[in-house]
Amino acid sequence: MLLAIDVGNTNVTIGLFDGQRLVHQFRIESARNRTADEYAVFVRSLLDLHKIDAARIGAAIIASVVPTLTDTIVELVRRAFGIDPPVVGPGMKTGVAILMDNPREVGADRIVNAVAAHDRVVGASPDLGVIVVDFGTATTFDVVSPKGEYVGGVICPGVQISADALFARAAKLPRVEVARPAKAIGRNTQHAMQSGLFYGYVALVDGMAARLRSELAYPVRVLATGGLARLIAPATTSIEEVDDDLTLVGLRLLHERNRS
Repeated sequence: MLLAIDVGNTNVTIGLFDGQRLVHQFRIESARNRTADEYAVFVRSLLDLHKIDAARIGAAIIASVVPTLTDTIVELVRRAFGIDPPVVGPGMKTGVAILMDNPREVGADRIVNAVAAHDRVVGASPDLGVIVVDFGTATTFDVVSPKGEYVGGVICPGVQISADALFARAAKLPRVEVARPAKAIGRNTQHAMQSGLFYGYVALVDGMAARLRSELAYPVRVLATGGLARLIAPATTSIEEVDDDLTLVGLRLLHERNRS
């Protein structure tokens, strides 16, 4: 089995693959002060809870956008499973040419998403590019050409970050849940804030997707992933499909391409 680990700013997402099939998925908090031993206890406990034999895990791969946690998670895998895992980064064979001014600036999660999205779209049509919208701590847009080139993208504040900023910086505004209100016109402060967060990001996604499409010379599909994708996507006109497991699938593909 393959252990695929995506280290994000909010959560560490762990996927277990049996061949090409994702059989289990876990999330734990990205606690920067937690030690490798503590993480190892958490992960082994989760495996025990689901009656998974840790001895069956024979490979691992890690993508991390939290530098202070990367070494900790690598050490977790070494101690808990006796595996020296590769970390997504320069030198890894991805099959995706990065056309950025400085390719090293591109986050590992964005590269992994690009790999998975291109693989998915090319299977349907080799003439299509793809835009990946990732609703994570930040909301990102990543553009991949039909040739599998990472063209570039957009980084916006995440929905939850915006909600937290309103609460923190505006003295009279309450903390609200990010949810879809019945109407755009709010009749109380809570609903007005929820409308701004929800419909504001719907408009952001559709507007940005349209602008990105206008700069491209080929048609694209728009895929979404990330924690709030299933909340936001149904209200948009641009997002065609949501894939909750896109990043983990991308890690599996990278493992297969670098197995030798």
